[in-house]
Amino acid sequence: MSTLTQNSMTNHHAPGLIHQIAETLHVWHERYRTRREFANWSARDLQDVGLSWSDVAYEADKPFWRA
Repeated sequence: MSTLTQNSMTNHHAPGLIHQIAETLHVWHERYRTRREFANWSARDLQDVGLSWSDVAYEADKPFWRA
């Protein structure tokens, strides 16, 4: 029969899981923010980087969880 200690009952995966969730939320927020900013670029800005309004519409319409 083994004895359980407080240390053996601790979930050692929780800190990594919490960090992974936080990182995912950060990435989603950045996608949302940059897509909204991208949608406000001027025609000149788009021309400078070689994009069209259809490129902007395609990117801006994607949900935040899709890369």
